[in-house]
Amino acid sequence: MAVAPDGGGDSPGATPALSRRREVGEGSARSLLMTILGEFVLPFGQLVWTATLVDSLRLVGVEEGSARQALGRIASEGWLTSDRVGRRVRWSLTDAGRELLEEGANRIYSFGSRELSWDGRWLVVLISIPESMRALRHKVRTQLSWAGFGSPLPGVWISPHAEAAAEAKAILEGLDLSDKALSFVSEYGALGNQSDMVLAAWDLAEVECHYREFIEDFSGLKPRSADDILVAQIRLVHEWRRFPFLDPQLPRVLLPPHWSGTAATSLFEAKHAEWREPARRRWSQLAAANAD
Repeated sequence: MAVAPDGGGDSPGATPALSRRREVGEGSARSLLMTILGEFVLPFGQLVWTATLVDSLRLVGVEEGSARQALGRIASEGWLTSDRVGRRVRWSLTDAGRELLEEGANRIYSFGSRELSWDGRWLVVLISIPESMRALRHKVRTQLSWAGFGSPLPGVWISPHAEAAAEAKAILEGLDLSDKALSFVSEYGALGNQSDMVLAAWDLAEVECHYREFIEDFSGLKPRSADDILVAQIRLVHEWRRFPFLDPQLPRVLLPPHWSGTAATSLFEAKHAEWREPARRRWSQLAAANAD
């Protein structure tokens, strides 16, 4: 089985090759490794040899040097700890690493799976930062966007989830800005159009494009060999990991008709359930082979 980093293997039964839209650099290797740790190491709570992690990354197109760099980087960040046995090294999650991956797993596997009720109220956060403080403006935009907020106007951030106030407060406190912000909850008024506000706050067309790419990549995929299934599962979860940060999870009434996120969620859940056990069996085989 070969996984071509240039996007080879596009037949319906082929393993999902590394997307032509992405390259496997050091950052991507680290991200893929985090996916593997969350999908296979976290559930079993096991010690894992370097060779097992390097081999699994090789299957998804990561060269050994990049794989080892990613391991070192994650360990230096405090998510992994090592234990040397002779010339070999095995790894385990630190408490912080386990907590990080558990939080990520909860977000990934529950994302998009429930219908969101909405009472028609908006959480509005007002925060004005001078243009000269560009680095701080970037941090605010990045962190509030990741939390699902949209910005229809400069200095105005909105969310249809009133409970997001606690997360916004934590973000702004972390940036030392809580005393410079205002927030309130209200319904949309008589001026303007609520749909236009939504379109100005979030680039839903771009999110829709990512969902369609996900559906295109995985809907017809039928991996056959054990390695193909393992790679398919890694790629499936790795690609799905992006959506909690891309999609603000707006109530259905605020979404465009025929929203692709609904079909993508169903596809992810079906494929993940279909491939989970055979992928875990293949992972266990790799781990056992490297333990000898």
